Amino acid sequence: MELAEMIGIGSAVVLIAALAVRVSTRLGLPSLLLYLAIGVLLGEAGIGIEFDNPRLTQHLGIAALVMILAEGGLTTRWSNVRPALKEGLALATVAVAVSVGVAAVGFHYLLGLDWHTAFLWGGVLASTDAAAVFSVLRSVGVSKRLAGTLELESGLNDAPVYIVVVLLVSSATVDWGFPLLIGYQLVFGGVIGLAAGWLGARALRRAALPATGLYPLATVAVCFAAFAAGQLSGASGLLATYVAGLVLGNSRLPHRSDTLSFAEGVGWLAQIGLFVFLGLFASPGRLLDALVPGLVAAGVVSLLARPISVVLSVYPFRMPWREQAFLSWAGLRGAVPIVLTTIPLSEGLPGAAYLVDVVFVLVIVLTLVQASTLPALARLLRLERGAEPREVEVDAAPLDTMGAELLQVRIQPGSRLHGVYLSELRLPVGASLSLIVRDGAGFTPQPGTRLQERDQLLVVVTARQREATERRIRAVDRAGRFARWKGESGR
Repeated sequence: MELAEMIGIGSAVVLIAALAVRVSTRLGLPSLLLYLAIGVLLGEAGIGIEFDNPRLTQHLGIAALVMILAEGGLTTRWSNVRPALKEGLALATVAVAVSVGVAAVGFHYLLGLDWHTAFLWGGVLASTDAAAVFSVLRSVGVSKRLAGTLELESGLNDAPVYIVVVLLVSSATVDWGFPLLIGYQLVFGGVIGLAAGWLGARALRRAALPATGLYPLATVAVCFAAFAAGQLSGASGLLATYVAGLVLGNSRLPHRSDTLSFAEGVGWLAQIGLFVFLGLFASPGRLLDALVPGLVAAGVVSLLARPISVVLSVYPFRMPWREQAFLSWAGLRGAVPIVLTTIPLSEGLPGAAYLVDVVFVLVIVLTLVQASTLPALARLLRLERGAEPREVEVDAAPLDTMGAELLQVRIQPGSRLHGVYLSELRLPVGASLSLIVRDGAGFTPQPGTRLQERDQLLVVVTARQREATERRIRAVDRAGRFARWKGESGR
């Protein structure tokens, strides 16, 4: 195939996939199904493009996962997931171990797999998919705590599952040192991610880069550097990536809004490329033979392994049974299990191609069944919440030679900044609200000016008072004109 043809097909795929997002949103289904369908149509059953390189698929898949995890960390608000930290960590660790064990028992007795193969299948299917979970949660509207639990779980559980699958595929002996090795990789992966995120945020705040577009590139590069550092040190690179993105995304970065928009766009591109490649890699002719085992495996994972792992992992936190039921059904599988199947396939393990087909069937079936019924389940369990006000958007741009920064503030609908007089905002000394843009027209505010929803504000502030000013704006956004000076909560 000529280079021009490859570029033409690639651009057409991206455009079609971008339009498919709208279709998937209306249907309430993750867009991964449409992307997989595009890949299958391009493959041997459709146009006829042959793609059967498992090692290349594995490398491309891991690279896409790194980008997806980086985008997930960068766009996750710590204030949303902090209340669910214990539950999210338990689901990403304890629940993974329980799920692998329960699924292995089911696969051994129902599908007749030997124990090693059964545990490998259980490991491959233990991870929930961040992209699938996020896309469905947008249309469900559950509480922030419940959504934060699922968000944190899906961002963190890829790392332990990847470690388990790699160790099971390798010749490593499964003994008492197995959990210790996993623990080491997770702990040091988290430490590397924290260090990379903290150092990267400090460096970006102090750097005076010549172009705005360099800040998003540098931020994403820090996340990839965290992955490389984790892998090279024998720790979990995937966990380091997500943690680094989480730290960076919740730091006071220059041009933060541009950075998050860039990361979101690259994350979408990674998802599109990943699912299309996986669709190309699938062989529709073999899927019929894997249909019954795939349905059995789907039943074991969704009806046994997931509910048992959720109940046991969140038991100490006294979570209401309705929330446990929702969490049990919301464990969506997506691209991660399919990517993980390429690891045994690239190593030439017997039955690896069969596992790929079974997992492909399972992912399609569970996505169709679970994703389409989650909104109804949330209503049935009385967990559905109305739309909550979005947090005020604050972006910063350094004014290099003045030792000052320019904050761009967007007041969201429902914000408690609405109706606050400028004199009641009480910004710190060294900060000045210099311009308000309202309905496309700009004006200089006076002490008696009242802020309104959808106003865009320009605040000039000294570098030393930047953090205090942003904290004050967020406090009033959440608590109104009587917000106290106690962090961003305003309480």
